[in-house]
Amino acid sequence: MTDSYLGNAKYQRLVRRMRLLHIHENDLVEKFVLGSGRGGQKLNKTSSCVQLKHSQSGIIVKCRRTRSRSLNRYYARVELCDRYEENILKKLTERKQKEEKIRRQKRRRSRRQKEQMLLNKHKQSDKKALRRSINQSDE
Repeated sequence: MTDSYLGNAKYQRLVRRMRLLHIHENDLVEKFVLGSGRGGQKLNKTSSCVQLKHSQSGIIVKCRRTRSRSLNRYYARVELCDRYEENILKKLTERKQKEEKIRRQKRRRSRRQKEQMLLNKHKQSDKKALRRSINQSDE
């Protein structure tokens, strides 16, 4: 990225992170392509979508989050760092953890889990039944 980006603290953190991961700017091949999706005519005419390829690891990242090319350049580099950590360093990132959590939540329960859950619910209802006050008319 050019020096104009380095004035912001956010970009400085990104540069520091890239340096720690040994990702250098001269190892990146950057292309600007036409975006797609929502955004209308302006999006279809301008090349604001950023495609980054890290020549050392072969990781390719495409970013078209915003209509701004400079923001997409930033987000593409962040995404590249995340993927590099996932693939090369085998580190679980936040994105992977969220995907894993959703997958676990959607997974169907086994028959034994369902039975155990119902048993626990019955125990809880029995406890609550014991807490009820005793009416004088029932005796």
